[in-house]
Amino acid sequence: MANSKPKVTLSAAISLDGKIGQKNKQIVLSSKSDKIRVHKLRAKSDAILVGKNTVQQDDPLLTVRYAKGKNPIRIILDSHGAIKNDSRIIKTCKRVSTIIVVSELVSKSNLNRLQKLPLDVIVCGKNQVNITKLLSILSKNGIKTILLEGGGTLNRSFLKKNLIDEMIIALTPYILGSKNTIGLFEGMSFPELKLKLPLKLKKVQKSDNEIILNYKF
Repeated sequence: MANSKPKVTLSAAISLDGKIGQKNKQIVLSSKSDKIRVHKLRAKSDAILVGKNTVQQDDPLLTVRYAKGKNPIRIILDSHGAIKNDSRIIKTCKRVSTIIVVSELVSKSNLNRLQKLPLDVIVCGKNQVNITKLLSILSKNGIKTILLEGGGTLNRSFLKKNLIDEMIIALTPYILGSKNTIGLFEGMSFPELKLKLPLKLKKVQKSDNEIILNYKF
């Protein structure tokens, strides 16, 4: 497996109660210093990967801005190819390498629309994107390291399939509670998660009011 897929590093900022955000609301947990750290990670990665929910809710650029370095290839998982033309990802795809990954459920109109844009489209999976197959495709195309900045659902999918090699988690001084919030691995029950343990704590770093935890599998 190590030779057939890129190294996947999950990067996330979480609250003290393990939440990464609120549903249908954009929340910034990271401090300015932590953003610099994350952007340095981006600059060292071949690609950055997120799902359609992150794009829809946050409308991110997924570029390197708070540090020096190259922009990683942006990979968006969007089974139906429904990403809007006015999203910042699409608006900047001419100058920042971008891959949109769709499933066979994508409509002809969406597929044709995306294929006319200055980006790459990969069809991978029947009813949803097959992430295991996708990682193999990306590896064959020279992508060796991926920074996973997904939401809770995408993180869960990668964890359940044993596709995460490392996790770098910023523990922030906030409490979001349980109502309308999103966990780091949304929907993951303890019996499932227990199968993935134990992780190995490789490094602990204090950064202003945050603690950075580096775990490896």
